Amino acid sequence: MSRIRYAPLTEKQAAYIRKSAGCWLNVAEGGKRAGKNIINLLAWAACLDAHPDKLHLAAGVTLGSAKMNILDSNGFGLRHLFGGRCREGRYMAREALYIGTRTGEKVVIFAGGGRSCDAALIKGNSYGSAYITEVNECHQGFVQEALDRTLASRDRKLFMDLNPKPPRHWFYADFLDFQQARAGEGLNYAHFTVADNLSISDEQLRALLRTYDRRGVWYKADILGLRTAASGRIYTGWSERCLIGSEEIARTEYIALAVGVDVGGTDATAAALCGFTAGWREVHLIDGLYHKQGISDRMSEEKYARMIADWLCRWGEVFPALGDVYVDSAAKLFRAGLRDEMQRRGLARFSVKGFGKGDGINQRVSLNAALIDSGRFRVAAHMKQWIRAYEDAVWDPAAYEKGEWARLDDGSFPVDCLDSAEYGFYPYRRYIVALLRLPPFSLARAKNPSQI
Repeated sequence: MSRIRYAPLTEKQAAYIRKSAGCWLNVAEGGKRAGKNIINLLAWAACLDAHPDKLHLAAGVTLGSAKMNILDSNGFGLRHLFGGRCREGRYMAREALYIGTRTGEKVVIFAGGGRSCDAALIKGNSYGSAYITEVNECHQGFVQEALDRTLASRDRKLFMDLNPKPPRHWFYADFLDFQQARAGEGLNYAHFTVADNLSISDEQLRALLRTYDRRGVWYKADILGLRTAASGRIYTGWSERCLIGSEEIARTEYIALAVGVDVGGTDATAAALCGFTAGWREVHLIDGLYHKQGISDRMSEEKYARMIADWLCRWGEVFPALGDVYVDSAAKLFRAGLRDEMQRRGLARFSVKGFGKGDGINQRVSLNAALIDSGRFRVAAHMKQWIRAYEDAVWDPAAYEKGEWARLDDGSFPVDCLDSAEYGFYPYRRYIVALLRLPPFSLARAKNPSQI
């Protein structure tokens, strides 16, 4: 009979397991097939073997997924790790695993947590520890109840694994972001990818990666494990050919320039400098100003006006003929403040105008996508926020279900950057469209966002 060979742990995986002994919250996040479940099982098994409390909780989005990922886990689950000293049964009408440990018998209760009503199923007990797999797929009320049910533990331990969701998902906004902001006090967090899984050879990994479009949000979410939406990509023609270096920008003669400004409240404020090449052949995003503020450190409109005026002054020295500045039409007070600030600095040649939104956002998206598809839209390589926005922009699936097309705006990518660019080039659409060689981008191309 041949012996089973197991892949070793990486140093990062081993460090996560070691650190779990001294932390109450252990979170393994990242891409698919990264080994997150297995290292949490190894860490939790060590915890259970020494824990002073009897009752513990194993949960997933459904009872079936909890048992699949925690009880079995392809041979690495609790029934295998405690082989010969555990038995399946029921505890107070709940499915459970009884484990003989060096500190006495432990009872692990299994539960599903994907529905709002599932929280009621774990009430009435105190748990010494809990492992919630695919935690961000579970209902918020269930996760909060599980956290509360461990408050009386003599050695409180929680283990969680998750594939990424958009940054404003409740699990980040209402829980993990706060824990990480506490400078990691009691937190054991690690990010893993398929490259950390040593059971996949280098040759297999290279072959696997070749099957993905590295520009796509699918690759970023499932392989890199980044917090981004992964369906309904808008700018499918975006690639590295859309980037332009500073030296090429310096050699280019622009027949016109314009600035687009999107003013955010508690969101980001973004300004983009757009240049138009001879014959309106190409649109270049030459530079951008991006500032993200929070509720507690909001900048006044006067400060923002000064910030943007400072930025325009620098570019005004490079391009004396810098043209109009288009600001969100709703920001009337900001426009007046920016106009006054620019006049005070002797920049009266700039004309500050309101950007009219009468055509609707999808007309701007359509034009921008057509420019990208025809190779006529380029972004300075240093404008990282804008590049990320074009790479990650997706349609809102909830809006599509209502029969509408809307660009997702949930914080998963800096949509403010897209608005600022559109405010800059869209007023010149009558010149731009005349030269388009490809059919205009159409929302009718696909039956649903995931097919785009």
